[in-house]
Amino acid sequence: MRNKRLIKPAQGDSPDYFQGRGAQINTRNRFLQQSYVQEHAEGIDEWGQPDEATIYLEENAKTLVNKVDSPDVGMWYSMNPYQGCEHGCIYCYARNAHEYWGYSAGSDFEHKILVKKNAAQLLRKFLDRKDWEVVPISLSGNTDCYQPAERKFRITRSLLEVALEYRQPIGILTKNAGVLRDADLLREMSSMRLVTVLVSLTTFNEDLRRAMEPRTTTAHQRLKVLETLSSWGIPTGVMTAPMIPGLNDHEMPALLKAAKEAGASRAGYTVVRLNGAIKLLFHDWLYKNFPDRADKVWHQIEACHGGKVNDSEFGRRMSGEGGEADVIRQQFRIHTQRLGLNSERLSLDTSLFRRPGEQMRLF
Repeated sequence: MRNKRLIKPAQGDSPDYFQGRGAQINTRNRFLQQSYVQEHAEGIDEWGQPDEATIYLEENAKTLVNKVDSPDVGMWYSMNPYQGCEHGCIYCYARNAHEYWGYSAGSDFEHKILVKKNAAQLLRKFLDRKDWEVVPISLSGNTDCYQPAERKFRITRSLLEVALEYRQPIGILTKNAGVLRDADLLREMSSMRLVTVLVSLTTFNEDLRRAMEPRTTTAHQRLKVLETLSSWGIPTGVMTAPMIPGLNDHEMPALLKAAKEAGASRAGYTVVRLNGAIKLLFHDWLYKNFPDRADKVWHQIEACHGGKVNDSEFGRRMSGEGGEADVIRQQFRIHTQRLGLNSERLSLDTSLFRRPGEQMRLF
């Protein structure tokens, strides 16, 4: 039975709250020497509020596939067809990367979306490298490859088409039901053990989801995604991430149980960590949405990271340490064992990899 403890944000109390967006401010870009702010509106003529409509910025990227050197994220290589994400998850670690493009990690991250229109060509070029030693490549190592932009640009689909052509194994992480639009490709890849899909699941509380992940699909719809993918024979799992003490950590048992019932065979979790600009963004969001419990939640997050809200130490940064983190860790271990999650090791097939045309060149 799902935990129904009510956590309702207070955002409706402020007329200045941007509904449908996670970040309520644009933090300063650490790489830019100059910035502008509004301090005294009454002294500035024709000052307008920033336009929050989503803007898609198409670019010809130079690279796509990145080697992942972090030993605690469970992937070797990743690729991201989009930079920035309209989902607007306030805790998203990818926000900081938006500063490299000259934008803010705040609201810019949610409405200025960079689109790598040549992504498929870049993947093909990468896979043609003679030194490529085949290992799975992760889609959405940074931002969600099935965010709303995918409906318009279909770049993720083009990457899957290339992966299928080369028999390149792919791991997908998403919280969007748009993944089901690529059923034909996913089912064919699954028949050759070339794909697995992890679905992010954070809360059953719709009030909390709308505030914390404002442009994402509901938990019920994410479970339907798991059910559908599993019914097609596609290996699926769930990421209960991030767990935020005082907000959603008490839901972990119910989330894992529901995911297992929907067909998930694997599970993972992380404890929230607020690095870089995310610290300021999350603090602003937390105190605007949950003023009654903000101090307690903030201190509980600090308790998970040695008195800070972020710890960058490999092996510790994702799961935290101390009493609060230990409770979450034990909860995850107990319930995954009870449910039979992670009982079998999943491996994708790298032996089928081929470069189109190579066999013809032999003749």
